Amino acid sequence: MSRISVVIITFNEENNIFRCIRSVIGLADEIVIVDSYSEDNTVEVCKSLGAKVFLHHFEGYREQKNYAMSLAKFDYVLSLDGDEALSQELFNKLLAIKDNLIYDGYYFNRRNNYCGQWIKHSNWYPDRKLRLFNRKKGQWGGVNPHDVYNMIPGSSITTIKADILHWVLYSYEEHLEKVNKFSTIAAQEYFKMGKRTSIFSMMNRGLWRFIKAYFFRLGFLDGFNGFVISSLSAYTSFLKYMKLRQLNLQKLKSPAKYNDITWISIPFIRRGDARFIKENEMLKDLG
Repeated sequence: MSRISVVIITFNEENNIFRCIRSVIGLADEIVIVDSYSEDNTVEVCKSLGAKVFLHHFEGYREQKNYAMSLAKFDYVLSLDGDEALSQELFNKLLAIKDNLIYDGYYFNRRNNYCGQWIKHSNWYPDRKLRLFNRKKGQWGGVNPHDVYNMIPGSSITTIKADILHWVLYSYEEHLEKVNKFSTIAAQEYFKMGKRTSIFSMMNRGLWRFIKAYFFRLGFLDGFNGFVISSLSAYTSFLKYMKLRQLNLQKLKSPAKYNDITWISIPFIRRGDARFIKENEMLKDLG
């Protein structure tokens, strides 16, 4: 019989984590929480539901998830974020195959709830994610903040047609804050990788993202929020490469300062992210 460790990383998720944990009770053989010192009641809620809670300073999304995975007791790991939950359909399908997990990895679709609306199109659905896997067959990688679980060549993988539910954003203001924060993290990652960009590339990439999401991926069928998502997707791309270009220009002016860059200045960071900010204005190295 296969056993499953559910592994969740959290930070200030008291509004979501109860729903997340409740969705795996009856499936999980253990629930492991790695919390990056939440300032709300996240830890208390997790403990009240019987989860094992570990505190660990945040070092980056992929790094945090690899650390959390190392704490799991069982080889098969179901990885969730604190603002996610299993749909009843997915729960039932996983329970049905739990005693016979013949694949190394399992993909699911992720359905995103945006400002109270379930998004069915654009780049946000089906939003396929590899979230159940044999931890001996891979590790978390990707470019922060977009972590991806990479399985070793030759691993067997399948797809289960059911949804993880994701309460991604509750307001437009929150979306704008995340756009700024994540575009900064991505620009910093690209800078350390030696990537460069141009004004034409910035414009072209942003325009293409909008066209792809709104027209080709049918974002217009999600109404006004489909337009907002497609527009801010394009804006995120533009900001990411604008900040990358700024970093490269600054390096040309002061090469010694940027040879080992670990932060760049950004505005509009939420109070809850203060531990990752230097003097509330500088983003520490998240990768």
